[in-house]
Amino acid sequence: MASAPLFSAAGERVGEHELGDKIFAQEVRKDLVHLAVLRELANRRQGTHKAKSRKEVKGGGKKPFRQKGTGRARQGSTRAPHWRHGGVVHGPEPRSYDKAMPQKMRRAAFRSALSAKAAEGGIRVLETLEIAEISTKSFAEWIGKLETGKVAVLVLSERNDNAYLSSRNLPNVRVIVAQGLSTYQVVRADTLILTRDAAAKLEELYAA
Repeated sequence: MASAPLFSAAGERVGEHELGDKIFAQEVRKDLVHLAVLRELANRRQGTHKAKSRKEVKGGGKKPFRQKGTGRARQGSTRAPHWRHGGVVHGPEPRSYDKAMPQKMRRAAFRSALSAKAAEGGIRVLETLEIAEISTKSFAEWIGKLETGKVAVLVLSERNDNAYLSSRNLPNVRVIVAQGLSTYQVVRADTLILTRDAAAKLEELYAA
């Protein structure tokens, strides 16, 4: 049975919380985690890069000088790639970087990432989340009590505006609802901070 340190809303350690084996104690498939991370990062790319070829740049309709008698190499257009302001040879074109991955493999990769994080002691569980006001300073002091690493992801069962607004200026802290947590975010985080409700929600959504 996987377990994680249990903290009170004030940030005090009060015991251990048992995590569901169906998502936190599964076989770690590093190959699937690798594919899932590659897929997510590739799918984030916009693919809107573009360079103009010689047929798309402006000008160049007239032969720059006569063919013979000048002592220079013959030229047909000033829009050729070797001219200044000429077109680009084999330049980038808009394209999609989307990668497909079967849902069964994606879910297995997510469970593997959570299981690896639990095995290395990178999960904290909160009894409840109580953030009465929007204060980055107070939020930073509170999250520092949870024995987190450099990068922390706070996972909630539902949106909490006070938590989101208090954390948005902290570069290494992210607040996200359970449905939006991804394999890449789990891998990138040093510590996952789950509310009890969020842990239960993850088990409901992704149980093997």
